[in-house]
Amino acid sequence: MKPVILGLSGPCLTGDERALLSEHQPLGVILFARNIETPAQVRALNAEIKAVLGPAAVLMVDQEGGRVARLKPPHWPALPPAASLRTKEAAYAHGRALGAMVKAEGFTMTAAPVLDLNIDGADAVIGDRAFTGPPELVAELGGALARGILDEGIDPVIKHIPGHGRAMCDSHLALPRVTVNDEADHLPFRTNRHLPWAMTAHILYEQWDRERPATLSPIVIREVIRGRIGFEGKIMSDDLAMKALSGTLSDLARQCLAAGCDVVLYCPGDMAGNREVLEAVG
Repeated sequence: MKPVILGLSGPCLTGDERALLSEHQPLGVILFARNIETPAQVRALNAEIKAVLGPAAVLMVDQEGGRVARLKPPHWPALPPAASLRTKEAAYAHGRALGAMVKAEGFTMTAAPVLDLNIDGADAVIGDRAFTGPPELVAELGGALARGILDEGIDPVIKHIPGHGRAMCDSHLALPRVTVNDEADHLPFRTNRHLPWAMTAHILYEQWDRERPATLSPIVIREVIRGRIGFEGKIMSDDLAMKALSGTLSDLARQCLAAGCDVVLYCPGDMAGNREVLEAVG
């Protein structure tokens, strides 16, 4: 399987998408609101994807709770944001509920929990998606939430390593530059370094690499994420379509893997972009 997770265009797998997935065999697919209508429809779509890619396919959804939720009422219950979870018990229960929700619809992975710090004055893109409190508490609550997800048989993806909390702009829209990325930012990730998956931050950390954002930086991935933090699992890029990154999709995909990411994530679901990413990687 190619080390790529891709988005799809709509609620049904098109003939062109089916042919592309069959030809290139990416690791998996990620679904968003445009792909989700009802429980029966989502289960059928995931089953069809699995039939094309095989039983080991990753079936991913970006579901945290709060404002990042693709499974929403009236068909699915609304879960609160991480900032409202103040105890290990509450975080674990949230993880169980989140894991059970996505498992019921055929997913194998959810992009949660957020282990970034909620820094006063930073851009609101993280905000209440992060736990409230010092790094030690963020680490504890994030670990409890991840255990809840795992106990439902779902893989959690911690994000955004090595820490998005100090960014002064939204990496969906521009490239944040961060001057300080230190022990406080790293602690929640290092405490949970044994978890199976982490997602990178599209941030340029000036103290580590003044030229390349973390997703494309061998220095950040190998020396900081693998070295200082000691993360042991697989590293997934954040979405290559975000405006924090510049360059062609094929170049970005190759740079991402060369830097040390294990998997490339590309979310928009357009055929041209999906094909370019898949053809760029071995």
